[in-house]
Amino acid sequence: MTDLTDTSAELAAAGLTAAQLDKLYEESLKEFNEGSIIEGVVVSIRSNDVMVDVGYKSEGIIPRNEFKNIEELALGDSVEVLLERLEDDNGMVVLSKQRAELQKNWDNILENYNEGDVIEGVIEGRVKGGMLVDVGVEAFLPGSQIDLTPVKNPDEYIGQVVTVKIIKINLERRNIVVSRRELLEEQRREQKQLLLSEIKIGQLRKGKVKNITDFGAFIDLTGMDGLLHITDMSWGRINHPSEMVKIGDELEVTILDVDYEKERVSLGLKQQSDNPWEDIESKFPVGHRVHGKVVNLMPYGAFIELEPGVEGLVHVSELSWTKRIARASDVMNIGDEVDAIVLKVDKDEKKISLGVRQTEENPWEIFATNHPIGSPISGTVRNFTNYGAFVELEEGVDGMVHVSDMSWTRKINHPSEMLEKGQHVDAVVLEVDPSSQRISLGMKQAQPDPWTSIASKYAIGQLVEGKVAKLAQFGAFVELEEGIEGLVHISQISDDRVEKVKDVLKVGDAIKARIVKMDEVERRIGLSIKAAEVADEDFNLDDSMLEGLRPGEDMVDLGSAFEDAFNGLEGLEEWHPGDK
Repeated sequence: MTDLTDTSAELAAAGLTAAQLDKLYEESLKEFNEGSIIEGVVVSIRSNDVMVDVGYKSEGIIPRNEFKNIEELALGDSVEVLLERLEDDNGMVVLSKQRAELQKNWDNILENYNEGDVIEGVIEGRVKGGMLVDVGVEAFLPGSQIDLTPVKNPDEYIGQVVTVKIIKINLERRNIVVSRRELLEEQRREQKQLLLSEIKIGQLRKGKVKNITDFGAFIDLTGMDGLLHITDMSWGRINHPSEMVKIGDELEVTILDVDYEKERVSLGLKQQSDNPWEDIESKFPVGHRVHGKVVNLMPYGAFIELEPGVEGLVHVSELSWTKRIARASDVMNIGDEVDAIVLKVDKDEKKISLGVRQTEENPWEIFATNHPIGSPISGTVRNFTNYGAFVELEEGVDGMVHVSDMSWTRKINHPSEMLEKGQHVDAVVLEVDPSSQRISLGMKQAQPDPWTSIASKYAIGQLVEGKVAKLAQFGAFVELEEGIEGLVHISQISDDRVEKVKDVLKVGDAIKARIVKMDEVERRIGLSIKAAEVADEDFNLDDSMLEGLRPGEDMVDLGSAFEDAFNGLEGLEEWHPGDK
């Protein structure tokens, strides 16, 4: 330990003035209290520490790292330090410059700031749950209070100068909690009120894309967010808002609607360009040939972009005249360029119906021209329905032969009774309807009608021979010659009562019968086996012989094999190309 005279000599040698020496002497006379801030003089600057004389009987040593600008420090500089202890184990005064600064700063905070006040600081780094902010002392900024929205990367804020609000001062623990978010929210509220007072429908406003969802994008208008719905981004098709905008993009948007009560704003981007549907009917009149690109495919059709913002739909039924296409993707790909014909335009619904097949000649119209009604034609049986057979006449063009037009003499219950798939047949064109793509054919019309000669060959009362061809519950059909059959009603089989036809007759039995009915209009021949037992001169036609042979009764139709085959099969049933 050195005495004051020796110390004064050292300081004088260091170049201290007399005034400084006097001040140090006065300091030596003061009281020293641990925990107080006192002033000292730098008397030595070494590699690891700095020696400071505070006028006590010994100097204090302070680590160099407690001095922020050690390079600017010089011997004789006055510094404020905190007296931690009067003597350590070595008899040295224990001083701290950092703690002195911290105490002064803390005292400054307590003197000049209260909870709710605003203060500026620098974000120093991350700690558990938030960040540390240097506001003179270290303050805690919780992670939830850094910004208005959750922060993904807090490290981006390190080193930033921020303005924060003091939300809690804990004197006992000597810590401060601050919030940046509360200030931003206050600013946001002020900006929102200003925005709502200025904003008007139809205005153009600048904003930044803040968030993107499946249904649109939220735009920060500085004060509040507005919704730019996907349908208001473009006149054309958009599958997702990200195709038009990205987070951070700066946009100029149109104010479409303002809900002052709910504080909501609807925005538009497409409204800044002309509506391409405004004069759509003049640009794309019905019947007009157009060219476009396939931009979307659905099972029911393809969407064709005719110009930016305008699309038309080609339904699968309008893709081909002859091919049955289940899905548009079977014949088209996105990006394909196609020609089409405008079929219908609906300006209000913003819909255009297109047809691709209409760009080619309608094969059904060509067929009608080349094959007028009554002309002969041949084809191959392709498929059956319950009421007829489809015959392929040329590639993609089928005609239908109804069961009633297959035979002059037989009643056909199902086309398979007379035809096989793949069989070649001759027919006559009965009807051609290009609009519904329907061609009706007749096979029997391609052959002479046997009934034109039957009336001259057969007469009532005539005795005939034949073979049982079919049995039914109500009687038996007897083939008189090829293609000509007559019906023996069950009541005309025998003088004895017959319960079941099969008990008396079998298919192939040769019989004799007498003609008791001829109906050229209904194309029916009624027979009686009982009447064949009567001599010609004794034969007299009476009503009992005509039982079951009355006009309109199903049992007398030629070619009927089973009673239930007649239910619902009379007449030509309606059919469509889709029934193929």
